[in-house]
Amino acid sequence: MPLSDVHTIIDLRPAQAGEPLAGRLPVVRLSMDDIEEGRHALTPAGGPYLVVCERGAHAGLAARYLRADGLNAEAWTGTPAALGQALRENE
Repeated sequence: MPLSDVHTIIDLRPAQAGEPLAGRLPVVRLSMDDIEEGRHALTPAGGPYLVVCERGAHAGLAARYLRADGLNAEAWTGTPAALGQALRENE
């Protein structure tokens, strides 16, 4: 999914982990547990969603859970730093 299609970023990293993702897109911090158990309060209107985590493994699983909940979600396959750079370049 191109960044131009993304409306919201889901950040699975703990709040103290890494640099916050800054850019024109809203960022929602959620835990993997919240997504697995459906406690995320995300709606189709907020998407498409792009899910990012520290190393990429959880992002793919979380995106699958969100799609099972009827949401348009894809995983970011790169690092959070690479996403931050891409967001800055896309502004």
